[in-house]
Amino acid sequence: MLSNFTHSLEIIDISLTGQMRIRNRLATKCYQPRQVIVQSIMSNDVIIYLDNLPLVVSDTANKFIGIGCVDDLTMIIAESTPILVHMSGCGATCNTPENMHKQNDTSCMGNGCCQLEIPNKGLKHVRIITESLIDVGNTTNNNVSYCSAAFLAEVNEFTFSVADLFGNNAGFIKRTIDNVPVVLDWYVGVNETCREAQQNRSRSSYACMENTDCTDVYGGTDFGYRCSCRTGYQGNPYLSPGCTTDINECEGPINPCTHICKNTIGNYTCSCPKGYSGTGRKDGGTPCFKNKSNTLKLGLGIGLGLAFLMFIFGSVNLFFRRRKLMKKREKFFEQNGGVLLSQQLHPNGGTMDSSKIFSIEELQKATNNYHEDRILGKGGYGTVYKGILKDGREVAIKKSRVTDRTQVEQFINEVVILTQINHRNVVKLLGCCLETEVPLLVYEFISNGTLFEHIHRNKGVTSWLTWANCIKLAAEAADALSYLHSAASIPIIHRDVKSSNILLDENYTAKISDFGASRLVPIDQTQVTTLVQGTLGYLDPEYFQTSQLTEKSDVYSFGVLLAELLTREKPLSIERKMEERNLAIYFILSVKEGRLMEILDPQLVREANEEQLITMANLAMKCLYVVGEDRPTMKEVALELEGLRSQNRHPWADQSHQDETSNLTNQNDLYPMPSNANYNGNPSTGEFTTGQYTMQIDMINEMNHPR
Repeated sequence: MLSNFTHSLEIIDISLTGQMRIRNRLATKCYQPRQVIVQSIMSNDVIIYLDNLPLVVSDTANKFIGIGCVDDLTMIIAESTPILVHMSGCGATCNTPENMHKQNDTSCMGNGCCQLEIPNKGLKHVRIITESLIDVGNTTNNNVSYCSAAFLAEVNEFTFSVADLFGNNAGFIKRTIDNVPVVLDWYVGVNETCREAQQNRSRSSYACMENTDCTDVYGGTDFGYRCSCRTGYQGNPYLSPGCTTDINECEGPINPCTHICKNTIGNYTCSCPKGYSGTGRKDGGTPCFKNKSNTLKLGLGIGLGLAFLMFIFGSVNLFFRRRKLMKKREKFFEQNGGVLLSQQLHPNGGTMDSSKIFSIEELQKATNNYHEDRILGKGGYGTVYKGILKDGREVAIKKSRVTDRTQVEQFINEVVILTQINHRNVVKLLGCCLETEVPLLVYEFISNGTLFEHIHRNKGVTSWLTWANCIKLAAEAADALSYLHSAASIPIIHRDVKSSNILLDENYTAKISDFGASRLVPIDQTQVTTLVQGTLGYLDPEYFQTSQLTEKSDVYSFGVLLAELLTREKPLSIERKMEERNLAIYFILSVKEGRLMEILDPQLVREANEEQLITMANLAMKCLYVVGEDRPTMKEVALELEGLRSQNRHPWADQSHQDETSNLTNQNDLYPMPSNANYNGNPSTGEFTTGQYTMQIDMINEMNHPR
């Protein structure tokens, strides 16, 4: 039994290869007509919490399963790290549950059952919720009762049955808990790499014993390593004396030699009998052959004949393989949206030649065949690899996860958007490859990481992220978003503005990235209705409530980014009080209570004057208005930030505002409240009223705590 401060994990088995299986936990609800069945063994909200433990949820050995029979049933898996919170989920529906009894469908493709790959590597905190988003009582057949459930499951260990959906199915819940485990990856040497642990041998902290290899392991919020026996040895690599038992390859089920095999410590040798030549090895060596001239001539003749036949056969086979490969590539091109891409680019003034088309071989060579050490990042939309092209250019290659038509459209959406963008502060698309099983995008490589890393890596320590650089980066990002909203041929809403999607190049210039969730907006429309996507902490509460996406949704997210720059606080933090864990609420409350200077980063307070800090704080507050129409446009935000940037370059300008700023900071509230309690607030004056403040906090709280 393994415990942390929230609950215990019951261990089923542990292997030396680095995996552990634990007993399952299900988020489940059962329904009867007009009511929800409540049982002691059931909960619709389950958490697997692995913080402070050398364990992570395996993203390759598990999958997310959801079963249900409700119109518009939604199941959510939320993985939490100290950096960000992401949400993934799938829907399982059956509009006529009484007919499901007649079917024998064991697939899990949305008809009563759905499944999803684990989207992130190194998960420490997984929360699983199952919730009906409709009035179950008004849609349920009077003669049918059923259950819905969401859980993690080891790959290939769960088989869906229609019977799992119906009745008060406590048996299904217990059977799944007992027979379908969750796989965790374990490691040792927490927060130590192999190299660091080996250097600390004198402290006896290195866990690998004799004849072992050490491999670094990524553990989400921390890291460690695992030990394994070297080739030719066996034993327990963690217990003294280690892997000291030699493996006798010659006595194994598959003899590695054709004739004579001799075992050595940790290896083996092959040889031929007397009178024969050759290596006698099966793994690429030459076979044993007699040392006689006639035999040699015969063998040479046979060899030449076979070589000729093989040449003819190989030529014919190569012809058909190339033909088959061409057809396969044409199929992948169509499957990955090549035709759709052509159709969408042509009306917008582009063609397939507007981006370079890379070959499969070129990108395989650039990434060392997509080796793990080339991975730059991994998320719900796919994996990003670092590549080096044959001309020496460093690039970032995005390998999408495409499992259905919706994700293909998201991929083509990103290509169409990026082919229309030409801005110094937007990551440049160099080309694409559609002839592979999964589509690939090739971007310019941005070398200095994300703005999120630079903001939070050295919090509280004086760094290059000065007041001048904060204004510069904010102005560059705002200018790029303003361009997307108003200067592009068709307005583009990014929909996932956050500090981790702003990259910094070698000159610390801001670059907006990740357009997988973006949407093109027809010129004659001001808003579009979409499935809500984004990152908690940055997500516009009005968009979350209405599903109406506008340019002002990006403005709200940018307001959170400004607050993040000013305070060096994360968008979501459990270190603050419950009502202040969301940065937007924390920032608004602090300004409301006259504590602006207390929450600002000390380095910024030392470097900037009060007028500049208050101006930027006011701008953030305007962006965070609850009503989208009251927020400024990104063009207005960019102009105000550029004004601040110019003022920072000429600090002697407008000295008359210093006294006014000093008086403002002596007030108890940067946004004074009118005496009339029914006043609704005026965005143009910067006033933030009680009603508006309360409504915003209520909306954000409702967004972050789904029922």
